Amino acid sequence: MLAYLLNLATLICINAVLAITLNFIMGYAGIFSIAHAIFFGVGAYTAAYFALHASASIFLAIPVAMLIAALISLVLALPALRVRGEYFVAASLGLQVLGVTVFSEWKAITGGLGGVIGIPPPDVFGHEVVDPVAFLALAAACLVIVLVATTALLRSSFGRNLKAIRDSESAAHAFGKNVAVIKTLSVMISSALAAVAGALYAFYMGFINVESFTLETSVLLMAMVIIGGTGTVAGPIVGTVLLMLLPGIFSYMSFLPQTEIGSIQQIAYGLAMVLLMIYRPGGIVGSGKRAAGKGKPA
Repeated sequence: MLAYLLNLATLICINAVLAITLNFIMGYAGIFSIAHAIFFGVGAYTAAYFALHASASIFLAIPVAMLIAALISLVLALPALRVRGEYFVAASLGLQVLGVTVFSEWKAITGGLGGVIGIPPPDVFGHEVVDPVAFLALAAACLVIVLVATTALLRSSFGRNLKAIRDSESAAHAFGKNVAVIKTLSVMISSALAAVAGALYAFYMGFINVESFTLETSVLLMAMVIIGGTGTVAGPIVGTVLLMLLPGIFSYMSFLPQTEIGSIQQIAYGLAMVLLMIYRPGGIVGSGKRAAGKGKPA
């Protein structure tokens, strides 16, 4: 039981990092992306490759993963951010499909459909982190660092510019804000921090393949943010905890067919999002009412 709880807590920390980083662009910049799992995957594959061929030190592997994810997001964000709203959502969907294809076919780096095996445990100051409690502490520390970093950015002038763009991109343009640069930087920051979660996931699992970075993962992350509350600090964490606990809760319901737990879980996610959009548009943590202009796709 203890091993199960430690595993669940570690995965909650990793997914909370992803939800926080998605909320950074979705809740504060109004950029709705359904390709966040791709940058999660870039971080995981980069860290795994670096650990296997260079060093398993988290002080080297994680920064390299962040750098690669940021550079890839820059290349992809420059053309994609020229469009708004549903067009950007469509562009991000294309990126998600493209990314999964690359992960599946680039066998030299990703191992193809078979994935990457034998990823060594992370090295922290010369000590391998193999104990589940120690890894949970590492994951929690990374979660706190990402939360503090994003909160500090959002309280700065950069964060105020993001919110201005979210509320009215045209007004931000009129006030002399360089909207394209600000949006591109926000996507780069979000992608780089998502790579932290990817690196942690690769080290924790010791094995990764494309199944962890599909469209389903991106949709689940978006559900975590929306259900918890977009544009809030605690919302993504609350949403992550809730959606990560649901599978375990369903598995203990003996009257449910165990072979259909996955389908029931997806129905529960969808139903929760629909009900929240109707009765509490701001999510569990967010305010019940949203101003007409907020939460609108960029």
